[in-house]
Amino acid sequence: MNYNELLTKVSAYVHAFFHEHQDNRLLYHNLSHTKEMVEACKKIANHYRLHERENFIVCAAAWFHDTGYLTTDAEIHEIKSAEISDNFLTGLGVHTEDVYEIRNCILATKLPQSPTTLLEKIVCDADLYHLGTDLFKENSKLLKKEIEALTNQSVSKNEWRAGNVRLLETHHYHTDYCQQILEKGKSEHIEKLKKKLEEKSPENPAIQHSNGENYNSADMAKSNGNSHLADLGAITQEQGKPNGKHKQDYKQPKTTRSEKSIETMFRIASANHQRLSSMADNKAHIMISVNSIIMSVVVALLVKKLDEYGKLIIPTILLMIMNVITIIYAVLATRPQIPNGIFTREQVVNKTINLLFFGNFYKMSYSDYDWGMKRMMNDRDFLYESLINDMYWHGVVLGKKYRLLRTSYSVFMYGIAVTLVAFVIAIMTLK
Repeated sequence: MNYNELLTKVSAYVHAFFHEHQDNRLLYHNLSHTKEMVEACKKIANHYRLHERENFIVCAAAWFHDTGYLTTDAEIHEIKSAEISDNFLTGLGVHTEDVYEIRNCILATKLPQSPTTLLEKIVCDADLYHLGTDLFKENSKLLKKEIEALTNQSVSKNEWRAGNVRLLETHHYHTDYCQQILEKGKSEHIEKLKKKLEEKSPENPAIQHSNGENYNSADMAKSNGNSHLADLGAITQEQGKPNGKHKQDYKQPKTTRSEKSIETMFRIASANHQRLSSMADNKAHIMISVNSIIMSVVVALLVKKLDEYGKLIIPTILLMIMNVITIIYAVLATRPQIPNGIFTREQVVNKTINLLFFGNFYKMSYSDYDWGMKRMMNDRDFLYESLINDMYWHGVVLGKKYRLLRTSYSVFMYGIAVTLVAFVIAIMTLK
């Protein structure tokens, strides 16, 4: 698949989409912002030396990420953007896996951001790349004007500065590249904004709307529906307490945020377990490779001369024993253990089976697995219990892997030391 050609088609489509749905009030969420984000994506992608496919995924997500903003409410514009992306890319014949990853990258930009993969982190950081650059001040002004145009309400400068301070203080970049080059600039913006706030309201830093009403950033996000004010509000909503007439409006979102937090926790924990498992496998591979090479060298060079140098027999045997034991423990750390792969409907009804682990269903028919999964998805407690069960057994397996690896490394470390001493003593007695 020619990803460069696909990206050209995506760019042309998004350009046409913005022109077709042009809104002069969108002074920030326009094609210029999209282009800036695409350039930021390219810059971060180049740093991580992404392959052509991965580069296509992050850049395509950047092109599409705000298209939904032009056709639906700002609060759900990421979902709409993902739908627009899905429809267009599927029509081009893009692989389903690529379409799915682009969708996830777009959805990950919703604040507060919670990306899990490197590609999602790159897209999220590119979306808010300007927070740590000289473009922050200009973009902030454009966004303020956009909100005022969309809501027909004036936003005071102090109100805006305080909202930006909260956004900057609670935001963090996800890639180490952006952390290194942008955090300093972001900190400088925070200091400047705070200084301005102190100068303009030294006695009462509380923010007031220009008409005199108390008005926090979360209320701004809720009342005007603007995406970036939803950005400011979404991050700080938990900190601010709604006043008077807005109290009832806050009850339901609080539950939604709680469920989202749980799901994010499971997703992050699962990703961390996968990374740790991959690290363990890599460490085991290193031990197997190193010790196999040592054994090959010993057999090829040293064993043939043992008749001539008899005193090297004991050190050589020690070395070989150390190599074998090390390899055995490294292999045990990576050797898979697969259950019988069968479950019963009774187990599903009683919620005693984890359908998220392939070892429990790989021998079952699709219809049985489909039935079990749909039953689990319709039962929130069963679903969460399965996720907890999956996380626990991942941890158990990781614990076993790392215990075996520690033994392998310890045998190798002490074995090398003992073998070296034995060889030194043997060589000294040969003289």
